[in-house]
Amino acid sequence: CSCRKCCDKDPSDKWYGITATGAKARWGTVAVDRKVLKLGSKLKIEGLPDTVFRAEDVGGAVKGKHIDVWFPSHEDAIEFGVRKIIVQRVKSG
Repeated sequence: CSCRKCCDKDPSDKWYGITATGAKARWGTVAVDRKVLKLGSKLKIEGLPDTVFRAEDVGGAVKGKHIDVWFPSHEDAIEFGVRKIIVQRVKSG
């Protein structure tokens, strides 16, 4: 989520909820390691079949084969938790 605890930004900060690509974080946004996936990559995530996610952000804790899925609330993020899951890149075209 975009809360202070997760992102260390106050809602009054002009960069609050803004991703590395300049987009506003929303359902479908994930943070990735740019060495593993390019920003703009589209992904399908096991357990979340109704959404095609887009790599739009990076983060200090996002290294290697680790992604962060944006959730609309802190409670939703905590409920989903940390999981080892299958992520597939969706080919454009």
